[in-house]
Amino acid sequence: MRRVNLGGQGLVSTSLGLGCTALTGAYGPVDHDEAMRVVMRALDGGVSLIDLIDADGEAERLVGKAVAHRRDEALIAAAPHGPGYGRAAGRTGAGHWEGRDHVSRPEDLGRACDASLARLGMEQIDLFVVDPGATGAPIEETMGVAGRLQDAGKIAHIGVRGVDGNRLRRAHAARPVAAVAVEYSLWQRRAELEVLPVARELGMGVVAGRPLGRGFLTGRITSPVQLGPGDVRRLDPRFSQENLEAELQRLRDAQGVAADMDIGIGRLAIAWLLARGDDIVPVPSTRDLVHLEMNLTATGILLPEPVKARLAGTYPLREE
Repeated sequence: MRRVNLGGQGLVSTSLGLGCTALTGAYGPVDHDEAMRVVMRALDGGVSLIDLIDADGEAERLVGKAVAHRRDEALIAAAPHGPGYGRAAGRTGAGHWEGRDHVSRPEDLGRACDASLARLGMEQIDLFVVDPGATGAPIEETMGVAGRLQDAGKIAHIGVRGVDGNRLRRAHAARPVAAVAVEYSLWQRRAELEVLPVARELGMGVVAGRPLGRGFLTGRITSPVQLGPGDVRRLDPRFSQENLEAELQRLRDAQGVAADMDIGIGRLAIAWLLARGDDIVPVPSTRDLVHLEMNLTATGILLPEPVKARLAGTYPLREE
């Protein structure tokens, strides 16, 4: 798989990563053995970036076990977990990630980092992603604590999430930011308004979370009835019956584009993101080996300009 520079601070990733939200049970029951096989098959397929930013402690333990003897193959991205962390406490909706930074004070970042390292069974996290505004303290104070963790060797690079363009600038001025984690997909293009331009200006990479729109861009979720009782998408207003019905025509149009290329819409959506620039690494989350294989094949798809134009017409960038 092609390797790319995730920003300008020496952080090298494969062009596609593996998200681990699905391994938490957020979208349905998880088989532990199957989840282990998913992580190990991702490594076999050339994936290096393992995205635990939106995952929980159990997923960290699972990934730590899966990569224990292959540490040099994995680029681990993790985020602070604190009191109240979990699916029930997470915020939902466009632009918000489950399991946001629930540490109550900037100094809690150190304890959260140590806890993640213990669960992972590692001495260093490659990319530690903080929400610099989550504690209510000045962004500079939170970034200062993250910087001290970096100086201590507990983390190699600092990432941020939950920011707009201004907060991203402030965070980077306080301590160099290697990458920004943001929801970004064909369905949800808000990152292009502020975060992506600022990240590029400052030389940061972009970890594109939810590149398949939490499953919507696979074409498999067309009604909330399909979601299990514990599925966190039931809390996401985008998955209400009214909104899904309103989005179905655009989804069908995109499926038509995919059919013309003889591929599925999920692979089309990932290929679209890959074509947005080498500084963007999509991290589709899955707990299923078949879906993982489909995601991996998307790295070999090149989109002709007419296809990009059709998709831009179907899912235009909207000022929201």
